[in-house]
Amino acid sequence: MLAKLTTKNQLTLPKRVLDALGVPAAPAYFQVEVEEGKIILTPARIGAADAVRRKLADLGIADADIADAVAWARQSPEGEPGEH
Repeated sequence: MLAKLTTKNQLTLPKRVLDALGVPAAPAYFQVEVEEGKIILTPARIGAADAVRRKLADLGIADADIADAVAWARQSPEGEPGEH
């Protein structure tokens, strides 16, 4: 089977390839590896946590920003750290 790479580096996989996976729905994401001159695509599941991490990165929110926000949220109403 052949698959064509477009000028935008997009690859369309033949339906027969996806059917051979034996899954009810085609995967939306693939892990990509290169080994010995071969491109290897492995179906990947992107979990909710990964989606959140991607969104935070897109928004420019770093781990330190999240830690600061959590520390702020844990402060008591008087501004002292404590439990609510």
